[in-house]
Amino acid sequence: MTELTFPARFRWGTATAAYQIEGAADEDGRTPSIWDTFSRTPGKVRNGDTGDIAADHYHRMAEDVGLMKDLGVTDYRFSVAWPRVQPTGRGPAVQKGLDFYRRLTDELLSADIRPVLTLYHWDLPQELEDAGGWPHRETAERFAEYAGLVADALGDRVPTWTTLNEPWCAAFLGYASGVHAPGRTDAAASLRAAHHLNLAHGRAVQVLRAALPASAEVSLTLNLHAVRPLSDSAGDREAARRIDALGNRVFLDPVFHGRLPADLVEDTAALTDWSFVRDGDLEVTSAPVDSLGINYYSPTVVAAGTSETPSPWPGAERHVRFVPAPGPRTAMDWPVDPEGLYGLLTRLRDELPGTPLMVTENGAAYDDYADPSGEVHDPERVAYLDGHLAAVHRALADGVDVRGYFLWSLLDNFEWAYGYGKRFGIVHVDFASQRRTPKDSARWYADVIARGGLRG
Repeated sequence: MTELTFPARFRWGTATAAYQIEGAADEDGRTPSIWDTFSRTPGKVRNGDTGDIAADHYHRMAEDVGLMKDLGVTDYRFSVAWPRVQPTGRGPAVQKGLDFYRRLTDELLSADIRPVLTLYHWDLPQELEDAGGWPHRETAERFAEYAGLVADALGDRVPTWTTLNEPWCAAFLGYASGVHAPGRTDAAASLRAAHHLNLAHGRAVQVLRAALPASAEVSLTLNLHAVRPLSDSAGDREAARRIDALGNRVFLDPVFHGRLPADLVEDTAALTDWSFVRDGDLEVTSAPVDSLGINYYSPTVVAAGTSETPSPWPGAERHVRFVPAPGPRTAMDWPVDPEGLYGLLTRLRDELPGTPLMVTENGAAYDDYADPSGEVHDPERVAYLDGHLAAVHRALADGVDVRGYFLWSLLDNFEWAYGYGKRFGIVHVDFASQRRTPKDSARWYADVIARGGLRG
C-alpha cells in the first residue's frame, strides 16, 4: 500500500467560528451581533435555534483545547467575536472580552498548538448594521480600528492573522438573498458590501502590518467557487463566466491585482455604476498578503437559464441556472467531489504565482448519532476527508504551494440558518449536556497527523 506523505512542515489544523461555538451571548460585556438578531427573528433559522449557548466553548475552552492536543493538531483556526471585543463597533476594547482570547491563546501555546486568528467570521456588531452595515463605507474604517485593538492585545503571541472569512457569504448571502444575517435582499447593496469588505480587508492589512511583528503572517480566506459549465455550449460557458466573476474574481481581482473585473462591472451595470469605488480604493484593497486561505466543500455546476430571485448572484438571475452535480451527497445535499478542490488549487498556482495557499476549511455534514455504546461512527466523513486530502497531496505533487489543511470543524456547532440540525464536527456534541465525544473521524485524523499523511 502506497503512503501519501505530506511535507514535514505541513500544518495540520482544525477550525471553528466564534458565533457557532462560543455561546455566552450576553456575558462580560458582549452585545448582539447581526447573527444574534437574525437568529432570534422568527422564521430565519430552523427550529428557532440561536447561538446563545451553542457549544458553550466560552466556558469549556480548556476542555476543547485538550481535545485538539489529543488529536495532535499543529494549528487551530478560530475567530474573534467583534461584539465581544468592541460591543458597539466603535471606541475602546472591552478587556474582559479580550481576556477570553488571551486565555485561549495561552492555552493553545501551552499545548504546542499554533493560534491562527480570524478577525471576522460574520458577527458584525448590530449597532454597525443599524448604521448601514457593510454597504456603508464607514464600516470598513470601523473594522480597521477593531483590527488594531485585537492586534495590540494579541500580536505578541499570535503568528497568523486572517482579516476576513468568506466575504462572499457576508456580502451576497447577507445582503442579496437574505438567507444569512442581516437578512437583506438588496442586490445593489450586496455589491457595495462586497467592495467595502475588500476595502476593510485592505485597511486591516495596513493596520496589522504596523502593529504586528515583522514575522507575523497576514492572510485572507475566500470560499472560491469551483465553477463548471454543464456543457461546452456557448451559453453554458457564458453562465460559468458570470458566476466566476461574481463568486471569485469580485475578490481575487481587487485583492491581488488592484482592479475590478471589467466583465463584472458590465454584467451588473443595470444594478449599479460602481461609483462607490473611490480613487485610491483599489490600491488599498491590494495591500500584499502573505498567504491565501481557500475554503472548499463542493463544486458549482451551471448552465444557461434563469434562477429564482432574490438570489445571491446579483445580475445573473436571468442568465444562469444551477445544476445538481452528480455523485454522492452530504447531509447538506452538497455533492462530494474532491476534483473541485484540486482544480481550485492548480488554478491559483497558475494565476497567483508565488502566493502560498492554505486549505482553511474543508469538511462535511452527515447525520451522526451516538450508538448505544456511546460511539459515533461516521465512515462517510472519513471517506470525504480522505478523498479531499488526497486531492491536496496531488496538488502538492503538481507544484502547488499548499502549506496546510484545516478540517472543518472541530465541534458540532450552530450551523447558521440550519441551526443545530447539521453536524460538521469530528467531535460530537450533545447540546443538552454539552458532552463531547470524538467520532471515528477524529481518531482517523489523529492517525493522519501522526503519520504525516494518508495510507494511500
